[in-house]
Amino acid sequence: MAKKSGNKQSKAELKQQIARSREDLALRVGRLREAVDIPRKIRRSVRREPVPWIVGAIAVGLLVTAIVTRRKKIIVDAARATKRKGTLLEAGFLLGALRVAATLLKPVVVKLVEEKFAHYSTRGRSGPKSS
Repeated sequence: MAKKSGNKQSKAELKQQIARSREDLALRVGRLREAVDIPRKIRRSVRREPVPWIVGAIAVGLLVTAIVTRRKKIIVDAARATKRKGTLLEAGFLLGALRVAATLLKPVVVKLVEEKFAHYSTRGRSGPKSS
């Protein structure tokens, strides 16, 4: 069962009250939009006082440039550097020896592979040979 409203206002008064509430709500929403519109506030601030914005932009640019162009300090340990040179020399010599060995062994390996797979090429495309 529905409760009866204790309000004794007429329909016209209720409609006026609803209209006032809507106007008040529209006004508050408009103020809220203005308060939240940050890009608009920034544009307005730049138009009113451009000098601090320009100085700030230059400062940020210099700071970013200083951070990006900063050089990293490299500390070289002399004892470690000579050891690295020796290992690099050994690795280079080993790679050179492997290249020479591969060049000399290539004909032997090719012949071995040809002998192993020669019977596959004689079968043709019909499939495995039936014995």
